[in-house]
Amino acid sequence: MSSSQNVYHLASIISINGDKGEVQIIQQSACGKCHAKSMCAMSDMKEKVIEVSFPAHQNFSVGQQVTVVLARKLGSKAVVLAYLLPFIFMMFALLLVFSITKNELAAGLSAIGILVPYYLILSLFNKHFKKEYEFRVIN
Repeated sequence: MSSSQNVYHLASIISINGDKGEVQIIQQSACGKCHAKSMCAMSDMKEKVIEVSFPAHQNFSVGQQVTVVLARKLGSKAVVLAYLLPFIFMMFALLLVFSITKNELAAGLSAIGILVPYYLILSLFNKHFKKEYEFRVIN
């Protein structure tokens, strides 16, 4: 369930610790809601546990069904950081090293190796990303 501005998921509360807690989301593929899913091997359901923020003025209990929300633009930004930029860096390293050395092995290894510092730098900003990419409970 989604709108143009936000992404919504139904979830079940697993734990509560002050204004933070964990909820379990069941992600379903498009065919997960099909009436024939029990006979089909294509149906796909995944359970995910995520950390959320609870509104201070409401009381929640473990096991309660809630709706969690995340801004849609943050999902696009995450795709850019996790997939697009690493791909661009890999291609740049591959082409640069191959044009200099004419060695495919060195070019391939450098393309893979460029990911190590990239993801290390991303991990340094982990606290920032946790604040920015925060799911909120809305009911």
